[in-house]
Amino acid sequence: MSKQYNILWFCTDQQRWDTIHSLGNPYIHTPNLDRLAEEGVAFTRAYTQSPICTPSRACFMTGRYPRSTKAIFNGNEKFSKDEKLVSKLFQEQGYVCGLTGKLHLTAAEGRVEARTDDGYTYFAYSHHPHNDWPDDGNQYQVWLREHGVKWEEIYGGKFTSMATWPPVANPGFSGKQVGVPAEYHQTTFCVEKAIDFIEQNRGRPWYININPFDPHPPLDPPQAYKDRLRVEDMPLPKYREGEMETKPPHQQKDLLQGGQDGQAEIYAELSDYEKREHFRDYYAEIELIDDQFGRLMAYLEKTGQRDDTIVIFMSDHGEMNGDHGLYWKGAYFYEGLVHVPLIISCPSIFRKGLRSDALVGLVDIAPTLLEAIGQEVPYYMQGKSFLKILTGEADPHHFRDAVYAEYYHTLKGTHENINATMYFDGRYKLVCYHGESYGELYDLAADPDEFQNLWDDSAYQERKAALILKSYSNTVLCNMDESMHRVYSF
Repeated sequence: MSKQYNILWFCTDQQRWDTIHSLGNPYIHTPNLDRLAEEGVAFTRAYTQSPICTPSRACFMTGRYPRSTKAIFNGNEKFSKDEKLVSKLFQEQGYVCGLTGKLHLTAAEGRVEARTDDGYTYFAYSHHPHNDWPDDGNQYQVWLREHGVKWEEIYGGKFTSMATWPPVANPGFSGKQVGVPAEYHQTTFCVEKAIDFIEQNRGRPWYININPFDPHPPLDPPQAYKDRLRVEDMPLPKYREGEMETKPPHQQKDLLQGGQDGQAEIYAELSDYEKREHFRDYYAEIELIDDQFGRLMAYLEKTGQRDDTIVIFMSDHGEMNGDHGLYWKGAYFYEGLVHVPLIISCPSIFRKGLRSDALVGLVDIAPTLLEAIGQEVPYYMQGKSFLKILTGEADPHHFRDAVYAEYYHTLKGTHENINATMYFDGRYKLVCYHGESYGELYDLAADPDEFQNLWDDSAYQERKAALILKSYSNTVLCNMDESMHRVYSF
């Protein structure tokens, strides 16, 4: 392929894999994402390479694993000048590039994050919706003022600022999280600014990253979206009494003190109604995302750009949401956190209605996009292109033998002493906590909900040893860094 197809890359924040109606969730309504799956390829076994924002985003924006990019944790002061973002590569190919929402390749605590040479000439930045940044750093807040709206007067969430920990309490909080009306929501802002960018650049090849903050906590959807779902109809988290007896110490501790090292809710202190309410609010945020995503697709169709636009819908990582008695994220590698949605569509060139159960990683998206526009994948990229699955030229049921993820003291104040890697071959999931004697091993064929940790089970020691060897080899080889690029024989 050599045509300069437009690129629309929609990345939500903290959205689990099991949140799309047509892909198996009976509790949620996602007609626009359902339609995208009908018009393209849905990867049902896509995995993040880190369960935390910055390392995951650094990975899929470079096609390189987090450790290789050196962006292994949230809060880094700057991004490595040696790393090249795929947005910059598209700019070099003649594309005009834009971003709306968050980027999060560097720290965003109380500041607009420090940018690298990212290739964006349009940058409608809003890391999260709260009014935290001085000097109009949050373009969403500027947009609200342009609409004659004050954030503090319409927001009904628990916190008015998230720039520090603990966040700043909202004095007007009613006791129930509720966000701003949909027409003033940050997701709406991200989509509206994306449409502005595309409209300004019609007739030129364009590339845009659309990165809303939702469905990241705090779970504060508009009241109208809460009202669309009944709490009583929602599921309960996947939790089995006593399961933590075989799990790592930090998980046992988090069950008692609250997820993310005590920062999130304590599972035992929530009623079943409150646990279902969490799912209601989480799904309500995703239904708003679906509506706004549909608005974007309708615009592309109306303007005749849909057939020649490659659309990617995915998330950087998932959310525990009460599974295993844990909320939020951290040094966990359960399906709810590392298994993410991934749908890709371009009606003029890609298969329609295909569901691929091949193992793929988010690291593979950048090389796939470059190959799709006829560009050679750079030698330093560690991901692999799955373009032939999209075009129907390859087996949709196999791509990788295994997927890999990592956590290296990735969150400040949370599991700071933990360095861990995950190896998953489609059946067995192995988690090694480096420098520790404990670990995790699950057989997802027999135990898809990952209740029974087989790490110390005598019947699985031979299997564990074989997987540790494979995991070690995979960790070394997938992080093989060719960026110095040998060109001479000596």
